[in-house]
Amino acid sequence: MVLRLLAVLPFIGILLGVPFVNRVEPLVLGMPLVLAWIVFWVVMSAAIMALVYRLDPANRAGAQFDEEVRS
Repeated sequence: MVLRLLAVLPFIGILLGVPFVNRVEPLVLGMPLVLAWIVFWVVMSAAIMALVYRLDPANRAGAQFDEEVRS
């Protein structure tokens, strides 16, 4: 359940957060705020998905070994 909630964060951040930061000022690293927000969430999406992958019990080394033994 927690993994699914983590996977929803990028969706919420990009689609639902953009209307709240839809302005040019302030500039963040030379980018308008809305562009910086989208870039931030693209990077965070990759990090969150890596975390979800690492925490998912189906992706552990032991689970892969068990599947190979059963085959």
